[in-house]
Amino acid sequence: MSAPPSHGPAPSTAPPAQPEAARALRIEDWLTVLVMAALALITFANVLVRYFTHSSFAWTEEISVFLMIVLALVGGSAAVARDRHIRIEFFSESGSPQRRRMLAQLGAAMVALLFALVTVLSARVVWDDIRFGETSPGIGVPQWWYSVWLPVFSALITLRAVGHGLRSRRKDYRSRGDADGAPAP
Repeated sequence: MSAPPSHGPAPSTAPPAQPEAARALRIEDWLTVLVMAALALITFANVLVRYFTHSSFAWTEEISVFLMIVLALVGGSAAVARDRHIRIEFFSESGSPQRRRMLAQLGAAMVALLFALVTVLSARVVWDDIRFGETSPGIGVPQWWYSVWLPVFSALITLRAVGHGLRSRRKDYRSRGDADGAPAP
């Protein structure tokens, strides 16, 4: 027996794409591509050098670790903006739509608070790296070259969480307006 002919693309289970959100996330998407490409090139170059010369570049491990941390922070920012961060779905997906929106707002506020704190504390670390002239252990460049990106990306995650919270709040107001019969703003 053969399957019945298909009359178009299969329905997608993914939520509909939001062009506004997709445009806003281009920076994270491009940074992910660039960091992954840099990691692949550095690793490939190190493998080739090690294969042909039986020694390796000393700087590749330090740069690779730094790039993996940047990749994790960029991925975290994209996850928060896309509302794909870690949560216990039993609690976040149960209950009324208003309860789910309230939990989404609370989650966004907690993520924003956490990463605002990380931004402030890591900025102090960067200041200490500059003030005390710390250098990296592998290649001896100033340590702040690496540590400066933690407060930058933490601030980006904070802004993404605040934006997600505001979008959830707007949805909450719209649904209340619809429920009351009043026009949504």
